[in-house]
Amino acid sequence: MKKIEAIIRPERFEKVKEELERRGFVSMTVAEVRGRGEQKGITLQFRGRAIEVDLLHKIKIEIVAKDEEVDEIVEAIVSAARTGKYGDGKIFVIPVERVIRIRTGEETQ
Repeated sequence: MKKIEAIIRPERFEKVKEELERRGFVSMTVAEVRGRGEQKGITLQFRGRAIEVDLLHKIKIEIVAKDEEVDEIVEAIVSAARTGKYGDGKIFVIPVERVIRIRTGEETQ
């Protein structure tokens, strides 16, 4: 099993969620996060003054999936989240050793 963590633009979240649901992947954990990448933040104009915004708002999606589902999930996220501009995000695929369902105690490896 693998854990897929995707950090994406907030405005692309609904498209990503819809694409994952369309492909049959409905389970996920979502969190609002802040971070920065290679662009090191952005400059905004506010009341005639330039303001440096160092940490940008992002959405973090976490999905634990079977090894054979990972490529399709990653493709769904990339296709729905990509704008082609800096700040589109990143996807991390991490090994998962054990999953235990709290309600039943059922364990998956």
